[in-house]
Amino acid sequence: MTAAARFALRGEDEDHEEEQLWALCEEAENLFADPPEQPRRHYELLGCAFEGELPSALGFLVLKPLDKHGTPLWEWYLEDARVLSSRPCARDLSRLDVTIEAVRSEQQPDYPQRVPLSVGFSLSDFDDRLLGHFRDLSEVLPVADPEPHPVRLLGCSLHGPLRDVVEGRRARRLAYRHLDALDTAGELLSIAGNPDVVGWEPSPRGPGLYDLTVHMDPQPPVVARIWPLWREGRPAVPNLWAPFDATGRARWLDPALHHRTGPDRPAGGTYHLDGRHVTDYEGFFCALGEAVNGPGGYFGRCLNGVSDALCGGFGATGPFTLVWHDHETARRCLGVQPLTFGPASFPELLSFLREKRIEVVLA
Repeated sequence: MTAAARFALRGEDEDHEEEQLWALCEEAENLFADPPEQPRRHYELLGCAFEGELPSALGFLVLKPLDKHGTPLWEWYLEDARVLSSRPCARDLSRLDVTIEAVRSEQQPDYPQRVPLSVGFSLSDFDDRLLGHFRDLSEVLPVADPEPHPVRLLGCSLHGPLRDVVEGRRARRLAYRHLDALDTAGELLSIAGNPDVVGWEPSPRGPGLYDLTVHMDPQPPVVARIWPLWREGRPAVPNLWAPFDATGRARWLDPALHHRTGPDRPAGGTYHLDGRHVTDYEGFFCALGEAVNGPGGYFGRCLNGVSDALCGGFGATGPFTLVWHDHETARRCLGVQPLTFGPASFPELLSFLREKRIEVVLA
């Protein structure tokens, strides 16, 4: 590991079951940019049965194809979904056929095909709350993807299959790969994306080095302000996430996830949550992570993630006590009216925590 390397390209190929180092790179050019506007696509959800009243705004959706026993096979995601129309299902008048408009999440196939003998699909929200089931799915009038975003990885020393490709010793196609941002110790800071290597040339930065051209989704510009706060390792000061907006706070949790340290503490402890900056849903998870694990701490990025964290491996297991200081900020900003679909309101957060055997003391 060279001191100058700020990024590591890793991947897999058909000859190796384990992930390999493909390149160490000194810099990434054009990595930070506003993401291209993703096309809004229309989908038909056929034969729907919902758990509650169908709202016009659905938000983030998790679609899970089910096998013949109703067991989920994998997950597929849609963002910013809204209902365009609904009508009785021609095959079963007790169900609905629903047309929605949404953005397909990144790094996914066009849409999940129904598998043989499947009972259909389940539909959940960001926190894995079940919204309903439907029998089949299709995309209406497919639209073209936006042009790929080019990023230049500069001063790269090549390794393994990628070096073999560049030097002409093997066919060009490579399998799964991801780009890691590194801290000053050469350890993982955060995953930067999933690049597709499309070109290379000798680098003026030194003999034996290459500049790679890759296509990948850019990181939001706010990430260029977040990563330097983690370059020397996990922050020692709390609330460094507080100045960021919801996008920045969500991205703050990326390096926080990769900097978990230490064993779980015994159940029954007391943790103090600084609620002064919990002005949005993302801020709650930043503050909760620091309440449990100190500055830069992580304890889930959604309610489902908190449930996973409570199972162990994230610093604490329940039951425990959470003293929520300045809770009125969250009550005011997150709202008190529970929503059928959408981010949890303040009362819903309290209900969730208590359901998970976390005693909440409002202070």
